[in-house]
Amino acid sequence: MLTVSNLSKTFPGADAPILDRISFTVNAGERAGLIGPNGAGKTTLLRLIAGEIAPDAGSVQFNPPALRVGYLAQGLSVPDERTVGDVLYPDAAALRAAEAELERLADALASAPDGALDRLTAVYSAALDRLERLSAQFVPAAGERILAGLGLADVPLDWPAAALSGGQKTRLGLAALLVRAPQFLILDEPTNHLDVTALEWLEEWLAGFPGGALIVSHDRTFLDQTVNRIIALDDHTHTARVFEGTYSDYAAAVRSELDRQWARWRDQQVEIARLQSDVRQTMARAVRKENATKDSTQRRYARKVAQRAKAKETRLRRYLESTERVDKPRQTWSLKLDFGDLPPTGQDVVFLEDLAIGYDPAAPLLRDLTLTLRAGERVAVLGPNGHGKSTLLKTIIGQLPPLAGRVRVGASIRIGYLAQEQEILDPHSTALATILAEAPLNHTDARSFLHYFLFSGDDVFTPVRDLSYGERARLMLAVLVARGANLLVLDEPINHLDVPSREQFEQALAAFQGSVLAVVHDRYFVDRFATTVWHIENGTLTGHVREPLLA
Repeated sequence: MLTVSNLSKTFPGADAPILDRISFTVNAGERAGLIGPNGAGKTTLLRLIAGEIAPDAGSVQFNPPALRVGYLAQGLSVPDERTVGDVLYPDAAALRAAEAELERLADALASAPDGALDRLTAVYSAALDRLERLSAQFVPAAGERILAGLGLADVPLDWPAAALSGGQKTRLGLAALLVRAPQFLILDEPTNHLDVTALEWLEEWLAGFPGGALIVSHDRTFLDQTVNRIIALDDHTHTARVFEGTYSDYAAAVRSELDRQWARWRDQQVEIARLQSDVRQTMARAVRKENATKDSTQRRYARKVAQRAKAKETRLRRYLESTERVDKPRQTWSLKLDFGDLPPTGQDVVFLEDLAIGYDPAAPLLRDLTLTLRAGERVAVLGPNGHGKSTLLKTIIGQLPPLAGRVRVGASIRIGYLAQEQEILDPHSTALATILAEAPLNHTDARSFLHYFLFSGDDVFTPVRDLSYGERARLMLAVLVARGANLLVLDEPINHLDVPSREQFEQALAAFQGSVLAVVHDRYFVDRFATTVWHIENGTLTGHVREPLLA
């Protein structure tokens, strides 16, 4: 279905290509996951395949050439006047026009003279074919099922699409894509704004999809459930490697490969040290012999020993320069987090007493909540979008007043809050100014601190409004560390982090001695870090204790 051959792309002013000779295939029934760190070129590659930008070299071929390709870009931009129905059924207006044209041609045929009959019949036949194609793409029942599966069943079709949230727009764009029955899918982070119910619906839909798919996602459980091939982009070599299997198969293969490389590198270091020691000892023996005697025979022997030392030194140099040499493995973690020492807390960190939350006292989202979050507990808050997860967090931190009951927070608790869309960052500030306002650091120490969060060089002076979502998320993590928070309240903290950064954040939370309350949809993340799950749905909160993988 899709063949990518030696695809390369370099942007103007760049020192190196972002993509260098990328090649792979995706056939019918195959679903490939495209992964790599932020900035490795995933979106660029998708745009090249979709034809939005041109490559410098290489080719993209679909077979057959007229393949129906559905491309979901990050974010959906729609004109203000378009409704949800217009986005979901973009061919509806064309269908109405085709129906009207067919009626006009039918009337013309009924009264046509014999000389014009053949021409009008051919025109009528072409119009009928067009109407049939448009009708096949316009299946209101299918559209409603897809909207419901993606959690948009309650959104009216005549609602302005521009009034939807960013997450709703992404889901609407996905629904509009699926309703048109594509034969090949190109999806750029479709899981970013899906709750668990919608994720599971999409997984089931993809399982029955007969076409091919190329999917960018940082949701490792989603990749495990959907893809049978991983295409991994390397941000150092700008090349791609293809691995058969799921994300977990890929991760195991990379770990095994890395372990073997470390073992070979260590063995090599031992051998290099042995060779260097042999060269030094041979040369020292030659020097001692030459200095210890004036006998010409012994001095000639000493010079021969020195020549052997030189030869060994040459062999060592050639070995170090040869292709047999094993390079030291690169560190795989791209983000360093160190939460450091935290202020002590009591046993009860947050206590909810007969709490009701929401915006309308007559219709609270949740009521009668009596719960305790204890020291060291890591709670994952799950549930469909729109059922009160973010509202609960905002009520706990005091951003929203309770509708009834109360929230008690321990006296020694310092809350670190990470908002879903990073709206608590000052868009006019910079990364450096943000950290200087949070911690007693000088400029040099602040820049060194930010380097741990991948802000290097002049990046620290970039205005927050110009940072990517992933960069803002990393900056917010830096702020939490700088504040010395002992309670982290996180609303979708990893939504825009790449897989290496997600895994490093998991490790950081495993070492974090404070308490965590996090709204998160990444099931892989939940499995690894959560000791307790609060599930919110239809006005009810249910909780259960579990054993995390990173205990």
